[in-house]
Amino acid sequence: MSLTLIRQLAWRYLRGKRTANAVPVLSRISMVAIGVGAAAMIILFSVFNGFEGLVKDLYRAFYPDIRITAAQGKFFQLDDDIYKRLQHTEGVALMSRVLEDNVLLNSSSDEKRFATLKGVDADYFKVNDVAVYVTEGISTIATEPVQTALIGSQLLGQLGLDVNNAFSFMNAYYPNPKATPSEIAQSPEQAFQSLRLRPDGAFTIQDDFDGKYVIADIGLVQGLVQEPGKYSSLELKLKPGADPEDVSAIIQSQLGSGYKVQTRFEQNRDLYTIMQSEKWAVYGILVLVLMIAAFNMVGALSLLVLEKQKDIGILKAMGARNSHISGIFLSEGTLWALLGGGAGLALGILLCIGQQQFGWIKLGGAFIIEAYPIRLQVADILVILVTILAIGLLAAWFPAARATKVEGISLKSD
Repeated sequence: MSLTLIRQLAWRYLRGKRTANAVPVLSRISMVAIGVGAAAMIILFSVFNGFEGLVKDLYRAFYPDIRITAAQGKFFQLDDDIYKRLQHTEGVALMSRVLEDNVLLNSSSDEKRFATLKGVDADYFKVNDVAVYVTEGISTIATEPVQTALIGSQLLGQLGLDVNNAFSFMNAYYPNPKATPSEIAQSPEQAFQSLRLRPDGAFTIQDDFDGKYVIADIGLVQGLVQEPGKYSSLELKLKPGADPEDVSAIIQSQLGSGYKVQTRFEQNRDLYTIMQSEKWAVYGILVLVLMIAAFNMVGALSLLVLEKQKDIGILKAMGARNSHISGIFLSEGTLWALLGGGAGLALGILLCIGQQQFGWIKLGGAFIIEAYPIRLQVADILVILVTILAIGLLAAWFPAARATKVEGISLKSD
């Protein structure tokens, strides 16, 4: 018996008329259940992908393709020769020098907050995407005629500052490492260095950044912390198509163990791991739902075996082997699963495309996007198809094994 004949028989059993029993009802119920599960799976996967992509885009504003920091200590100094060599490393497009540390901010309205003051050079806004998230004021910083800065919108509100008010300013205070105890006792203000800044722009990304960061010129920040010529990190943007892992390995070999070179994934390993874990946890739950739905298929196929005992007996009498008989019912289970799951998957994909185009379901509240983000991935579709196929084969295995035990019918005449 050929594979073609096995498939034809399976297709005939799927479409053919049946006696008045529960087989048609159970088969349709199982197909619908698998279809609903497949639709739910692709929709949830796409929503997770959308949120994951959104979070990655937001984090790209403060987390570069590659970051270089000192293996020990907060600050480091880099020779010009090494800096130029890094700039010309294969795959590196741009590089920015950064110095950041925690400061105490005191605003003109006498509000105080702790924050992270980030000193950056002219290339910083080409390496990172902070500028595109500036929602108030301008997206540049200056040292003259007024020392200006960009500030997180949440921090801006907490300090009572206004980017459109020329008289709105803040002072950043940092411990003075050169002040002696006797000098501090005589003049307490000697304990701190200060830097006066006017907020000219405010960015809105997410709370982790909006309530924490102030961005100013690196020279001003180096003067505040009294670390001229030193940096807390080098931030790199890679050329399109460059592999971050490969470039990171090359740079690490150039710099040695005194420096830590991290890709964006390594800078946010916990975040990315959690997002992936949540996605596959949902996948596991939906697989269990599909397996429960598959019990209907087991029952329907078992009844189909009982209904088709005469056909099985005739096929055996004609020389069909047990493998051929089991193949028919395995093919039948696969057809049920793929038809039901395929229809559900197609419906889910159409719903996802509709959400992408029209944004039917809104997030509500104060979000940077209005509707649920959707991102379809071919890999997810393939995973769902393989899962449906595996569940169909698993559900059909027991009825197919029972079908092989049906006795053949003798075709000899008396």
